[in-house]
Amino acid sequence: MRPSRGVPLAAATLAAAALAWPTPADATAAGGEHCARQAHVHVPGAAFQQSACLTDLTTTGLAGTPYTDMADQAGLTAKATRTPSGVPGVQIDGYFPDSSHFNNTHGWQHDAQFVIRFPDHWNGGLVVTGAPGTRKQYSTDTAISDQVLARGYAYAATDKGNSGSDFYRDGSRPGDAIAEWNARTTQLTRAAKRAVAQRYGHAPRRTYMTGISNGGYLTRWQLENHPELYDGGVDWEGALWTADGPNLLTSLPTAAARTLGTAQDEDMYAAGFARGSEFLWPYHEKAYWGVTQKIYRAEFDPTYDPACPGPSAGSTTDQILSPCASDATYDYASRPASVHRAVARVSLTGRIGRPLITLHGDMDSLLPKAADSDVYARMVDESGRGPLHRYYTIQGGTHVDGLYDTYPDRLRPILPCYRSAFDTLVSWVEQGTRPPADHTVARPTGGDVVNSCGPADRADPVR
Repeated sequence: MRPSRGVPLAAATLAAAALAWPTPADATAAGGEHCARQAHVHVPGAAFQQSACLTDLTTTGLAGTPYTDMADQAGLTAKATRTPSGVPGVQIDGYFPDSSHFNNTHGWQHDAQFVIRFPDHWNGGLVVTGAPGTRKQYSTDTAISDQVLARGYAYAATDKGNSGSDFYRDGSRPGDAIAEWNARTTQLTRAAKRAVAQRYGHAPRRTYMTGISNGGYLTRWQLENHPELYDGGVDWEGALWTADGPNLLTSLPTAAARTLGTAQDEDMYAAGFARGSEFLWPYHEKAYWGVTQKIYRAEFDPTYDPACPGPSAGSTTDQILSPCASDATYDYASRPASVHRAVARVSLTGRIGRPLITLHGDMDSLLPKAADSDVYARMVDESGRGPLHRYYTIQGGTHVDGLYDTYPDRLRPILPCYRSAFDTLVSWVEQGTRPPADHTVARPTGGDVVNSCGPADRADPVR
């Protein structure tokens, strides 16, 4: 549900003893002054929080501890991804008042969970993100948190207020669950800024919003609706929602029809799916298309098929992941005005108020760029905000970098280009260095494809 005033933090912490918070063996070794201010940091509005002083805030030090969840990060990065390590500091985990209970992290059974990390050696900045897909607050620790912490940024991530394949059950009217994503991200940003001031003695000088997939959608939405909170953002394949389309409910029904054998390749191309991406379609038929169509249909159009209200209509994994027969004929354009109004509540406009860099892989077979970021780039231009936007297509990039390990001869991870794009954004905002014009970043033919955006003997193509 949406944020509420809830109970004071002090009252909630009286129950802390019942939630044993394991202390890693090296925690006391961190010692020093960074632990001394740990007790001064109280996240504004939180119903509950627990903090720990750690010798390493990156996944190198946190894997296997309660301070991250490597399983929730599965598939987002390639196996050979190099990550930094050795970033000491304070981590605060907690939650804001909420009445839903999808997130079972730490055994709390409470939504609106967050994590905020404060490195000892702070550069004056803050990076905020929301979970991609239907994942939770630790899901981008390897992809985003590790690198920005090593650069000296404080880091804050939210579970968006609901998670899992039944997230659409949150709220009382169509669109409520996704509307909460935006509200929770705004809430965390405001709270994290004040928490940073408590930890370091002053508010962050720069705040950047970023995210992957649904986190990319949040980045777009925040820069459109709350530019006063941020200095810029990097949008990694953000989902597109527009009231009249395109959106996921205009492209996924064709994919569902193909899964059920009633659509041909030409239908897929017409819906925006890229020629040359066909080798990825069998995997997406099994893992993505059906369940994704069902959850968003259930979120915005819950009465469409009472016999198949969403993923919960299935009793086996295959049934949950597969589309319903009615999804193959779903026609968003002809659905009642109430459905379009529900989507309008969370729609994007392109009217960004801060610099934004968008990255999208040309092999994305969940959110095909022709029906997503290509459209969003036009929306930004048409709204007169083109000078604030850069759009880079990553040749060989797909929706999750983990698929590179299965198809190393056809794909390339987007993460190294994302890291370059983040540095480019910082130079744009802080030094006034204008980024390269929109272009396609070619897939490297050699070298370390997993950890380099381009060949070692050439300039970085995103900088």
